[in-house]
Amino acid sequence: MANELRNSDLGVFEPTDDFFGDFGKNFFNSIASNQMKTDVTENKDNYVVTSELPGFKKDNIHIDYANDNLNIRATHDLKKENNDQAGRVIRKERTARNTSRSFYLPDVENDQISASYDGGILKITLPKEAKDNNKHKINID
Repeated sequence: MANELRNSDLGVFEPTDDFFGDFGKNFFNSIASNQMKTDVTENKDNYVVTSELPGFKKDNIHIDYANDNLNIRATHDLKKENNDQAGRVIRKERTARNTSRSFYLPDVENDQISASYDGGILKITLPKEAKDNNKHKINID
């Protein structure tokens, strides 16, 4: 009897099938594609943040560091691009989009932060403040 239940054809009610079908996958993939994919690495002397921002111009990427938070914001506005007025749009998949991320990265030397953007990859290096390990040490006489 148990074998018959496991092999039965339940059609649309098959419990092992994805209840939402491709809807759930497509919905969550569209949300995730709006978010920049980012790696954050902590080293002894610095943090390195590497973000994928394909299709964005360097001038449309804004970075700031305040209150121990690194903020990255990128905007892409297709309306500003020159369009061929005589042409007819057959298919339009590109859209204007904005994306932003924030990361808590404490104890960074603000004036030493550097960034580069090449081939759609944004790399930000945030040097850590030099800490005096002897500062809080109390010697006993």
